[in-house]
Amino acid sequence: MRACNNAVLPGAYLPFFVGLEQVGWVRPAIAEVLRDLTPVAVSRGKIVTEDPAALPGIARVLAERGLCRWRQEAFDVRAAPDGPVLTTIDRGAIPVFGIQAIGIHVNGLVERPSGTHLWVARRAQNKPLDPGKLDHIVAGGVSAGMGPLDTLVKEAGEEAAIPPGLASLARFAGTIAYTMERPEGLRRDFLYTYDLILPEEFEPRAADGEVEAFELWPIGRAIEAVRDTDAFKFNVNLVLIDLFVRRGAIGEAEARGLR
Repeated sequence: MRACNNAVLPGAYLPFFVGLEQVGWVRPAIAEVLRDLTPVAVSRGKIVTEDPAALPGIARVLAERGLCRWRQEAFDVRAAPDGPVLTTIDRGAIPVFGIQAIGIHVNGLVERPSGTHLWVARRAQNKPLDPGKLDHIVAGGVSAGMGPLDTLVKEAGEEAAIPPGLASLARFAGTIAYTMERPEGLRRDFLYTYDLILPEEFEPRAADGEVEAFELWPIGRAIEAVRDTDAFKFNVNLVLIDLFVRRGAIGEAEARGLR
């Protein structure tokens, strides 16, 4: 939990505004680049663009200069997770501007007489972020114009071949936010988390190549992996810790000898 909240704000960061709304935080080196771009103003310790429609183009310039990746996927920009959409920006530029990104994570659970089991995905080795790390059965960012539930059903089909009717049975479990320094920039993520009880006979299938393989683990094994290793992708740990606490899984696993 401390690792996912290692950023200190404001620290050296400068607040980034779209009009009157602060939407992010920018490092001084990026602020120097933005100073020369229009329509951006850098003054009084903050960076402002008065033209929301200009932000996608500004992000494109930063990508062309090698300061961020270009993902070709637009995300909505808001001052708060439930606030109005101010503009959009390419997903790859979000950490450079320290803009909050919205995502969904799904705990894929199977209830057996022997106890709760968790479907665990292994990220493909060609993923640009955290290749080969363990992940949820379904997780993803919320693209522009979409909501968490829409994203859940879409990602469930694309990542794990879960039919829409089954995916829509997922139950909302809560939200998790963190602020983290990462190599790609400042991650200010707001995650909607869900529990999806899956039939014992269902087996997820890697449909879009983002996942290398799926394994069904006793929940005690997942507890051990979170406790003793860094095998899971960084933010997956937060969602799993929440799951373990909510379901009393730690006590259950200890009673069964973890495994």
